[in-house]
Amino acid sequence: MPYQTILFDIRDAVACITLNRPEKLNAFTVRMHEELHEAMDQVRGSETARALLITGNGRGFCAGQDLNERAMSEGAAQVELGSALEKSYNPLVRGLRDLSMPVICAVNGVAAGAGCNFALAADIVIAARSASFIEVFSRIGLIPDAGGTYVLPRLIGAARAMAMSLLAEPLSAEQAASWGLIWKCVDDHTLMSEARELAQRLATGPTRAYALIKQALNASPANTLEQQLALEVKLQREAGQTADFREGVKAFLEKRAPRYQGR
Repeated sequence: MPYQTILFDIRDAVACITLNRPEKLNAFTVRMHEELHEAMDQVRGSETARALLITGNGRGFCAGQDLNERAMSEGAAQVELGSALEKSYNPLVRGLRDLSMPVICAVNGVAAGAGCNFALAADIVIAARSASFIEVFSRIGLIPDAGGTYVLPRLIGAARAMAMSLLAEPLSAEQAASWGLIWKCVDDHTLMSEARELAQRLATGPTRAYALIKQALNASPANTLEQQLALEVKLQREAGQTADFREGVKAFLEKRAPRYQGR
């Protein structure tokens, strides 16, 4: 489809999705969800992409849901928000978590509501110093969605997750980094160069191993030690059969940089 609300390209093995409604702080709409799902399908089907970079255009990363699509006139039927989550947000978050390549999110400005949790669904989050994270849902009588109630306590603990959700106060990028909510806070003018460099580094790495690492770490919170040890056996067996493992060992023994093909 012709994209109207996002920008999308694949270059040097890095797929890049840029949210592109800067006049609305890149707030989500039905059209944007359709385009994001289409772009994600292209990433999954690509024979060249080995990392995904997500960012926003303009002064904000994503302000969450565009509430103009949720406006209710007097006497109108209630909006059924659960269906919107099942149709749009939940598949988007699952798609990022399950993608068989690293996902890097470069947060260039405010990440609010579903925009915050969309960013946190990435594997590595790097944010500009001027960026902020806001679980804004309680301001309009809602609960954190798009995976927020899942990722927040796992990343920063129950106490901080509860306060972020109830108080709906902005958290600076520097504070987010110090809490462990994100990987790194960088100066605004270096955000995209650092994010692109990180994505490029991962795009030349052992892609299959990265997918198995994601699978193992995402499964860990729900597993017992014995279950996780058994999963490690299964996944390490798969990793040991890849061409990249053979290349990694060969490069180590030959004292040179490995040339991974992502297989």
